[in-house]
Amino acid sequence: MIALQVSSMKSFMNHLLVADTFDMFLLEEAVVGMACTYHIDGHTNQEFFQNGNPEEELPAHPEPDLRPWRDLKGLCYNLIKGKRTPLYFRFVMHLLPEKATALLVKNGCDVDPSLVRALVLNIRYDGSKAVLTTGTAYQTFVPSKEPDIIWDKALAKYLDGKGIACESL
Repeated sequence: MIALQVSSMKSFMNHLLVADTFDMFLLEEAVVGMACTYHIDGHTNQEFFQNGNPEEELPAHPEPDLRPWRDLKGLCYNLIKGKRTPLYFRFVMHLLPEKATALLVKNGCDVDPSLVRALVLNIRYDGSKAVLTTGTAYQTFVPSKEPDIIWDKALAKYLDGKGIACESL
């Protein structure tokens, strides 16, 4: 697990809410504190698709339980934009499962990728700074920390490649 503090909030927010930088993630949860607190549960309501138009099907993506960030970032953008800065926000995201598996395999991970439930990115803004924290969720106990190390290095390299300046905490 690593924690990275974002150096330029304006640039980071553009990457998060406008650009496609984080479109390879699924959203588990979003919480935005404004005049009131908005909670977005990223889990798909299957009934919404089953009770609507019979020709409409549940959109296909690798993890049918969680919604893609690209589908929800516009909603989050609309909540956050404006003259007043949010009091706080929190996003919990999972790297797309096929991307996570490919990353672990490419780096010769000693843990079977099927044992890794998710490579997680937590984004927290406290009113003055944003901190990105990595995490790894497993299906079962795994003594190796190699998936964590691979994910930490890959995310730091990815952010650097996108020009998102961060400082290690």
